[in-house]
Amino acid sequence: MEVEVKLRLPDSSAHQKVLSLLSPYHTKTHHQRNAFFDGACGELRTRRAVLRLRFYENLENVKCMVCLKGKATIIDGVSRVEEDEEELDSKIGYECVANPSKLMEVVCLDDSRVLRRAKEEFHVGEEGFIGLGGFKNVRNVFEWNGVELEVDETMTMILIIAIQKCQSLLLSGPESCLSLRQRWYPISKA
Repeated sequence: MEVEVKLRLPDSSAHQKVLSLLSPYHTKTHHQRNAFFDGACGELRTRRAVLRLRFYENLENVKCMVCLKGKATIIDGVSRVEEDEEELDSKIGYECVANPSKLMEVVCLDDSRVLRRAKEEFHVGEEGFIGLGGFKNVRNVFEWNGVELEVDETMTMILIIAIQKCQSLLLSGPESCLSLRQRWYPISKA
């Protein structure tokens, strides 16, 4: 199980400060483009699920991952999400972003287990999938005290949001991530 603790930084100067503090632990940077989809009748949304295509665009060969996330719960800032992911040919991925009906063609060709699962488990009808938009982000990855920290700068058409994301399979569980978050950003009980 993956455990994520997401923290929103107040502004770009806080984002720069975090990047500066963590710079000795930097391991890599990803330039990502994310596109989200639902069934034409809201089949995924109504069941608290989302379908995402993520493109890693900083590589010579662009990589595309299709991901189905579902049954998300957030308790005390700790998110628990079922996630199923696989690689998809990036050329096909870009075609699906430009024309979401292409997603059903991929399902019919049996080229993606995740897309087939999204259609079958969430009963996406013949109307197929629709695009919900997306965003770009720059993700800096750091290895700090056995924890992988990801600091994102997210670009939307309206604003830039800096999000710090802590994720680790090495921690003993969600409570450890919550403890780490509380040490960094204490929550007032008042």
